[in-house]
Amino acid sequence: MASTSRRKRPPNADLARLIENCGASHKSLALRINRLAGLAGVETDYSHTSVANWCRRGMIPRWPVPVLLAQALGERIGRPVPLSEIGMGDARTPAADTGLGFPRDRADAVREATSFWSFVNRRDFLTGSGFAVSAFSTPVTRWLVAPADEAADLTSGKQVGKADLDELKDAADEARRWDSKYGGGNWRASSVTVCLQERAAPLLRGSFSDEVGRDLFSVTAELSRMAGWTAFDVGQHEVAQRHFIQALRLARAGGDVQLGCYVLTTMAMQSLLRGFGTEAVDMAQGAFERSKDRAAPRVLAFTKLIEARAHARERDARAASRALAASEDLLGRADTTGGPEPVWIDFYHHARLSADAAEIFRDLKNPRAALAWNQRAAAMPSGVFTRSVGMRLAIVGTAHLQDRELDRGLDLGNRSVDILARVRSSRARDYVREFTTALTPWRGEPAVRDFLHRTRTELGVRRSADAPAG
Repeated sequence: MASTSRRKRPPNADLARLIENCGASHKSLALRINRLAGLAGVETDYSHTSVANWCRRGMIPRWPVPVLLAQALGERIGRPVPLSEIGMGDARTPAADTGLGFPRDRADAVREATSFWSFVNRRDFLTGSGFAVSAFSTPVTRWLVAPADEAADLTSGKQVGKADLDELKDAADEARRWDSKYGGGNWRASSVTVCLQERAAPLLRGSFSDEVGRDLFSVTAELSRMAGWTAFDVGQHEVAQRHFIQALRLARAGGDVQLGCYVLTTMAMQSLLRGFGTEAVDMAQGAFERSKDRAAPRVLAFTKLIEARAHARERDARAASRALAASEDLLGRADTTGGPEPVWIDFYHHARLSADAAEIFRDLKNPRAALAWNQRAAAMPSGVFTRSVGMRLAIVGTAHLQDRELDRGLDLGNRSVDILARVRSSRARDYVREFTTALTPWRGEPAVRDFLHRTRTELGVRRSADAPAG
């Protein structure tokens, strides 16, 4: 594929050095760029020769390939890679760190968030860094040090009132409902980013009292968290990470410690599902300790649940069981004592804990415990929680496979595909992929071959061993 620049350029020593240091071959790098481009809706066909031309002849590929190149390299070395570091700093793009900032000053925080929202809806916005758990370090540290700003009033533009807040709250509630039913890729859930740019951003630059300001920052933080969750659900992990960081900062601006706890817990969940279990444990424990005297028991219970899931991914059965027991105790306290709770935590109850416990023990390769917990989980109506039901069927089916029950496992796997074929969620497909990997001992069976063919044709899912790297 041709480059934008035809004039003779000096060799790109910065790019060549970075590629050598990260240990990537030109061929593997080209394949990864082609895959990232496909995910972004851009058709490319780069080869090792293309990468060599970028290094030796200083050629610059067409936009948005420079950010894809930076993203592929960032994945290799585990940190964001700005375009300037690969010798392509003059490529047309917003700053590579847009949305990663967690400013101490509230006004700077508003500028950071609104700048990110203005870019993220552009078709050509690709961050160029991929998910890097290290990008959470400063936001998490600063939130743990000071989870609430002292004041939230502002005298600037148009007066912000209750009707404005109600509109944003309705948008958040609707996005949660559609996300649960159809996944993060549905048009209604994805419209949250438009709401942030066109409705929330102007209000954050308006005039409001301290009371209104705290509500405004809180609901905007929840919208940003929801935008991050929908992006995470469809596999846009780098965009999700930036939304979560901005949600955490806005929660601090609103003095909403329990929402900050929830956002940080969500960040921990993203980290553990991206393979950073130890970091996820640290984030979940930090969220709990910083909020245990200020958050509702149900909020704290969810934080302990995610800690338990992170321990399970790290194969620490004792720590996972302790955290799970703590979550169950907190849920019992929430049900017994009552008291005010935020609307965004109303999904977490004993049936949800039991369903997640089944996943925890599946990860711990303890199928009997997983199936016992599943018996305690109430059935969820597929018309309301479509994605959740589909993922749970895949989880329980995998536990049956671990228990050497092929027929029962395949039945649940097929039911999972029936549901998830209607859902736009790469996260849900990951659960099906884990199920197909558990089928490996029976891959010669006709029924298994038929199922694998079905997952490839209907969901685009292949066994992990067959899937491309990255």
